[in-house]
Amino acid sequence: MKSLYDFIVQPLDKEYNNEIKIDGKSLVLNTDLNSFKSVSKLARVVKPPLAFNTEIEKGDIVVIHHNVFRTFYDIRGKLKKSRSFFKDNLYFCQIDQLYLYKKDQKWKSFGDRCFVMPIKDNNNLTLDKEQKLIGILKIGNSSLEALGINPGDLIGYTPYGEWEFIIDNQRLYCMKSNDIVIKYEYEGNETEYNPSWASSS
Repeated sequence: MKSLYDFIVQPLDKEYNNEIKIDGKSLVLNTDLNSFKSVSKLARVVKPPLAFNTEIEKGDIVVIHHNVFRTFYDIRGKLKKSRSFFKDNLYFCQIDQLYLYKKDQKWKSFGDRCFVMPIKDNNNLTLDKEQKLIGILKIGNSSLEALGINPGDLIGYTPYGEWEFIIDNQRLYCMKSNDIVIKYEYEGNETEYNPSWASSS
């Protein structure tokens, strides 16, 4: 079983994450298959692609696009697996659908992806919980390092390029390197914003 251009992966646990634990009890958040936010984004690599030379190996844990494991109803109301479904519990994952991989218990970005933690909005005149388009770089990549932008830096990013992921109970925004447009100096009052529901996931 080999794939030329795609990773072959399987869900780390199951295809959907519809529950969170609160005080030791399970709370079902979603029963709708159409909600992409509940689709699991954690997978284990069964086979890396033959055409690409990457550091990712069989057995590595990866973070992938939600459409890989997504289930849906067709126009006849029949439940169907995603177009990425291969067989049994195996799925194809295109190289641009993989964002993070874990090596030596540390998350590393894949390709031009990076992950940003939002910060709290300290403005008492708004109801916003987090500042818009400003955050702390948590997981960078080599192209950002070449520009002097490293994990821990306060950065600004463009709108509509960020996607929400829960990584180790932290809500982070995934984006491309080109979405980061400025590096700020810290003023000293910046605080990471991680909702309580994220830390319970």
